[in-house]
Amino acid sequence: MDEQKQENGGQTPPAKITLGQKLFDNMFLLLIISFLISFVLYNVWGLIETLGVPPAP
Repeated sequence: MDEQKQENGGQTPPAKITLGQKLFDNMFLLLIISFLISFVLYNVWGLIETLGVPPAP
């Protein structure tokens, strides 16, 4: 470990940023995903409710 610090000028190597961290750091991507999820869920729910209504006599 000491050899690695000496090679990098006394600094530790930067930690690798994971995909999950990149996604959760992107505020606008989270906003778009939340809109898409709510849009899809409410439309599917509405279609199920509409198809479940008995036909008028």
